[in-house]
Amino acid sequence: MNYLGHAFLSFGDAEILTGNMIGDHVKGKLALDKFPEGIKKGILLHRKIDSFADVHPATLRGKLWFREDYGLYAGAIMDTVFDHYLANDAKHFNSEKELLNFTQQTYKTLEQNSQWFPESFATYFPYMQQHNWLYNYRTLQGINKSMNGLNRRAQHMPPVEKAYEIFVTNYYQLAQCYYELIDDVVSFVKVELTL
Repeated sequence: MNYLGHAFLSFGDAEILTGNMIGDHVKGKLALDKFPEGIKKGILLHRKIDSFADVHPATLRGKLWFREDYGLYAGAIMDTVFDHYLANDAKHFNSEKELLNFTQQTYKTLEQNSQWFPESFATYFPYMQQHNWLYNYRTLQGINKSMNGLNRRAQHMPPVEKAYEIFVTNYYQLAQCYYELIDDVVSFVKVELTL
C-alpha cells in the first residue's frame, strides 16, 4: 500500500497515522526511540503492513506484470496501483466527497504532529498537501503523476511510461488483485492494533 493505504489503515488514530505515514522515512530500531509510543507503534505498523502486503498472493501476482521491465520497483508500482483502487472503492469511500473529506482530515492531523516529521518527509509533505496526492490517486491522471513522482525519487528506475501502459492495459486484472488483498490487510491491521 502507498500513502492513501497507510492513512486509511490507521483507522483515525492520530499518532498511529503519523507513524504510519512517516514509516518509510525512519530507518532502523534506534531511530524509533525518539518517538512517542503511539507514533512508534504507527511506524512499526507501517513496516508490518508492507511486509504483509509484499508477500500476499494477490500482490505477487500483480507484480508479475511489472517485473520484467521494472525489477524490484514492481512492488513500489503495485503500492501506487493499490491506492488507486482504494480511492475508488465504494466500500471504503462511498463518494468523491467522502474521500476528499478523509484526505483533508488526514493532512490536518498530520500538521498537528509535524514536529515528529523526519526531514525527508517534512520536505515534501507541503507538496503532498498542496496537490492533494491522497485524493488524486483516484484518477488515471493522478496515478500517472504518482508514478512519475516515484520515478523522480528512485534513481535507477526505468521511465514509467511503460508501467502506466501496463496498468491501463491490465486494469481489471489488477483491480482483482486489489480486491483479493484489501479485506485481508484490513483484518490483519485490526488484529495488530489490538496487540
